[in-house]
Amino acid sequence: MSAKKRVATRPASGGRKAPVRRRVTLERKTKETHIRLALDLDGTGQARVATGVGFFDHMLTALAKHARIDLVVQCQGDLHIDAHHTVEDVGIVIGDALRQALGDKRGIVRFGHAYCPLDEALSRAVVDLSGRPWLHFGVEWKAKAIGGLPTELIEDFFWALCDHGRFNLHLDAIRGRNSHHVAESLFKAAARALSMAVARDPRVDDVPSTKGAL
Repeated sequence: MSAKKRVATRPASGGRKAPVRRRVTLERKTKETHIRLALDLDGTGQARVATGVGFFDHMLTALAKHARIDLVVQCQGDLHIDAHHTVEDVGIVIGDALRQALGDKRGIVRFGHAYCPLDEALSRAVVDLSGRPWLHFGVEWKAKAIGGLPTELIEDFFWALCDHGRFNLHLDAIRGRNSHHVAESLFKAAARALSMAVARDPRVDDVPSTKGAL
């Protein structure tokens, strides 16, 4: 199902080309979910998220906060069945928005990495905005669900994010006892790594690849 998009840019002034405001709005509607989303890569970490799955909302809010992106997500999904379609489809739309907001990826850092602890839990994330989707998910859950969110759906969310965002993400839960802490440290690490990767590199204005395209 195709998504409608609108990309807003910041106009140039004073005869000098201003940087493009990397902001996208999308709407995606299927028989399973109806999602409206706004994403601003050059935001401040503000989030308004309503998916009907409380713990998932909490994780998306943490993702926005620590990636320093502004994110609005409204999703009406078939939660009377389960949370799978909602979680995966939100990952699809955020991935689509991320890819579209990055454009040709000219002038970005491209790579990012982060370690994030939360009490006894520690997670690592490594990102390459390569144009090639791949997820390594090195996590073994001790709980089947957290706050109504089946833990297995967290991997499905990140797969959808990588697949539609077209980037590499290596996520590892290095240690942790409490599954809430493990999940939150994963999302925060992914957020910090993405924040580093999408940042503008002040030294260059080309595509960060020997191929000349990503």
